[in-house]
Amino acid sequence: RTIDAIAIFFMLLAGTNFTLHFLAWRSMSLAGYIHDYELKVYLKIIAGLCLVCCGYLILENIYGNHLTAITHGIFQTVSIATTTGFTTTSYQSWPTFLPVLLIFASFMGACAGSTCGGLKVIRVLLLYKQGMREIKRLIHPSAIFTIKFGDKPVEETIINAVWGFFAVYTVVFAFLMLLLMASGLDQITAFSAMAACLNNLGPGLGDVSANYADINLFAKWVLCLAMLLGRLEIFTLLVLLSPAFWRK
Repeated sequence: RTIDAIAIFFMLLAGTNFTLHFLAWRSMSLAGYIHDYELKVYLKIIAGLCLVCCGYLILENIYGNHLTAITHGIFQTVSIATTTGFTTTSYQSWPTFLPVLLIFASFMGACAGSTCGGLKVIRVLLLYKQGMREIKRLIHPSAIFTIKFGDKPVEETIINAVWGFFAVYTVVFAFLMLLLMASGLDQITAFSAMAACLNNLGPGLGDVSANYADINLFAKWVLCLAMLLGRLEIFTLLVLLSPAFWRK
């Protein structure tokens, strides 16, 4: 359990914006961590996920021991939410919604500027704030609402860029997942494999819960493309594949 605790700490650390680590090292102060809004949201979401997983594992008495359930629950949650991809137990066999919840957590990932994959917390947060703003606009059409990140207003160009990234991410995910299903994979395997590879997670569900050795060759090539797209945050690779980029 000591090793698990050390691994959990460093996985959380790796999911933090590395700019904060640099500033803390240079100034020898933790003030950057304390005042960073994205880090606060990231830790709150992780804590909430851990609470749900641990609580349900204890409620269902999966491991027969509360401390074991808490250890496994926290380790798997932090590992998958930060797209580290390590597992210490077969989380795929956890009851009902927990495995799917963890796969969805990998879509969020951790902080921008970290080692994690996924959309990143800051993008998810801005998407949420933009959604809430649109609801307010429907209620008060003449009102002007400013999206703030912490106490700082966010420019509309940034909001539009986040929406553009999310739209392309969704289209790429759906298209590649359909290719996997067309190659013969079932829905659960195709969905989880695409989520794991596009988010650079690793373990999935269904036929890819242990490894990817048994899936067909075409599906492996599709997943290779998904891993490249995910690690390069989609736009970088799509720009390189665009004919306009190569025109003089």
